[in-house]
Amino acid sequence: MTGRGDPPEGTPQGVPGGGDDEYRSVVFDESFVRAARIQEFSARERLSGTARAVRTRPPWSRAAGNPQAFALLLLMVLAFGTAVYLGLRHPYRGTAAPDVDPARITLVRLAPQGVVAAAPGASARYPVGADAVTLPDPRATAHFSSTQVFQALVLAKEYVVASSVRPDALTGGDVRQVRALLDPGQLDQFDRSLARPADDGQHAATGWLVRFDPTRVALADPAVRVRGTVTVHERGDQGLEVVTDHTLEYTVRAADARSAPASLFTVRRQLRLYFDEEDLRERRLQLQQAAVEAGPLACGVDAAGYFRPLLAGQSAPSGPGIDPQDHAVPIASGCGLLRAAPTPHPSASHPRPPARR
Repeated sequence: MTGRGDPPEGTPQGVPGGGDDEYRSVVFDESFVRAARIQEFSARERLSGTARAVRTRPPWSRAAGNPQAFALLLLMVLAFGTAVYLGLRHPYRGTAAPDVDPARITLVRLAPQGVVAAAPGASARYPVGADAVTLPDPRATAHFSSTQVFQALVLAKEYVVASSVRPDALTGGDVRQVRALLDPGQLDQFDRSLARPADDGQHAATGWLVRFDPTRVALADPAVRVRGTVTVHERGDQGLEVVTDHTLEYTVRAADARSAPASLFTVRRQLRLYFDEEDLRERRLQLQQAAVEAGPLACGVDAAGYFRPLLAGQSAPSGPGIDPQDHAVPIASGCGLLRAAPTPHPSASHPRPPARR
């Protein structure tokens, strides 16, 4: 009988030591034997000469024969799939701006009647600064609490003060406080209005804030005199609307002549501000409409980027009269006449909304 490791026919002749000394150290385990499958081609394949002697097996079939390799491949597939999933569905809210209606801006230039006079002391009849922007008592509405109404009123006041009272914004300087109060959906419109202002109903920078051309105009007195009203009401069940209607007086002079006499520049701003629940949580607002009357200005002057007032001693052709103190008259586009001696009207405490275009 042959030994355990000999072939059935015995040890081949002519091979020393039975022919297995050279391969005695080679060990064929079960996984190697299973993987070493022989692929036999048909007679037609062999005759054609195009068939390869050894057929390459795909990597997944080799991995299937090796549990460790298969587990590693599966782990890599799962890791890749997880990365793709997290990339498509980020757990944090994106920074894309929400869909918000653009602000509508109406700008009216008021031309003087004759020569612009020097600033009179009568302007002292107005209260000064942020304290002059007073708020009504906050009362709960059908869908908003008194706390939410109060927050909307406070944010509206912050916007009025930042955009028409603070000296840094008035003189063409820092506007970050104004911008920070706006809904992200309006930031592109705001930025374009300051970068490329146009009197097109949407991109007048002077609709977003009051600002003077610093190369021509300086504030002779940083104190801004303010008179007006703030009202709030619920608009549907989704948001609050705050309407601010203020007349502001600025004491200005030529930027390059400190000794030149100062004059008054008057601006009436009526703003429609909208707040939904998310705006209130994030302390921001949507400027829906800004209607502005400002003078003395020349009717043909470009006032979209900066106000360039007619100063003391200057004059310009004028049109029909408009009184910026009269809040009973709606604001409409065009150019009008700044009354020489405006007086407060009793109906000013009950402003009507501006005419919609």
